[in-house]
Amino acid sequence: MGILSGNPKDEPLHYGEVFSVWTNLATNNGLIAGYQTFYNHAGDEDLKKIIEDIIQLLRDEVKPLEKVLKTNGVGLPPAPPERPVARIEDIPPGAKFNDPEISAALSVDLAAGLVACSQAMGTSTREDIALMYGQFHAAKALLGAKLLRLNKTKGWLVPPPLHVDYPEK
Repeated sequence: MGILSGNPKDEPLHYGEVFSVWTNLATNNGLIAGYQTFYNHAGDEDLKKIIEDIIQLLRDEVKPLEKVLKTNGVGLPPAPPERPVARIEDIPPGAKFNDPEISAALSVDLAAGLVACSQAMGTSTREDIALMYGQFHAAKALLGAKLLRLNKTKGWLVPPPLHVDYPEK
């Protein structure tokens, strides 16, 4: 039997897998704090629900990421503290994110998360790590679809120029 056969949990992580998992955990910790702040700024109830869903998704990802790192003797990245709940009325208008800005930032982050998951899947040699990222990818894609629908419904989507003039044949 070779080194990369048998139970994947008994195989060592390679440096790329360690970097992907550690970076993913550090990013999720930062995004959770940032999205808690976005939640305080959001006025639209549908947007607030999606923010809650994304925060929960990130928290659900943190657990297996921490477990992989701890099991393999890798130190965990620092995490910022939880953000307190604030009243939207207490945030000065010039310092407040508006709902379309929040939604756009969430959309960009989800898209970047999909790319990061795809890269982690593609570079993994351990099947359990690749499958974990496959699950993360699917969950992010579902939330991305919900956010796209919300952006269209609320009129927040700013599409690129549409190509409607077709060359004649």
